[in-house]
Amino acid sequence: MGANETSVWDRRYAGEDYLFGQAPNGFLAAQAPRLQRGKSALALADGEGRNGVWLAEQGLKVLSIDSSAVAQEKARRLALGRGVHIQLELVDLSTWSFPESRFDVIAAIFIQFAGPPLRAVLFQGIKRALKPNGLLFLEGYRPKQLEYRTGGPSIVENLYTEAMLREAFSDLEILELNQYDAIIEEGSGHKGMSALIDLVARKQGPRRRGD
Repeated sequence: MGANETSVWDRRYAGEDYLFGQAPNGFLAAQAPRLQRGKSALALADGEGRNGVWLAEQGLKVLSIDSSAVAQEKARRLALGRGVHIQLELVDLSTWSFPESRFDVIAAIFIQFAGPPLRAVLFQGIKRALKPNGLLFLEGYRPKQLEYRTGGPSIVENLYTEAMLREAFSDLEILELNQYDAIIEEGSGHKGMSALIDLVARKQGPRRRGD
């Protein structure tokens, strides 16, 4: 994400209110039974920290990355107020080097600032950074969201379809892939009836002898 786009997000996050609220994304929160305390998690493009802080509250060791220093300062305050620790790293998401097999969990919630070229880079990075048997939780908007206009990008190429996600993550084990319309209330940024798609996928571990 270049400097100009970063400054746009700095302005969007500049208010006292949390743009997308302080509560975790509902889809992510519903994955709590899949989480294990002490495991490592990456909150990708975590903004003001609502999802990274929630993961830390579940007992995970969280790295929260974003390109906006303004958002990360608010994430730091949110973590402090909730009594948890998250590691914050300010990164350019277009050039950040995803570490190899580092995370047990990656949360990629509404990362649809990314057009197709950057999206391909991020999706490959996600797959590289997951540990064997690691879990990806991804939620985004479908093209129908352009009719609702209740959040997300106005560019159809940035939105997700089931076929696109199945192809992009065909080398992972897809545990859930659901598309539906629902009302969400996530601050002023995501508010109202929304066209959603959710993915839960697992990076397959090494084959055992005899498999």
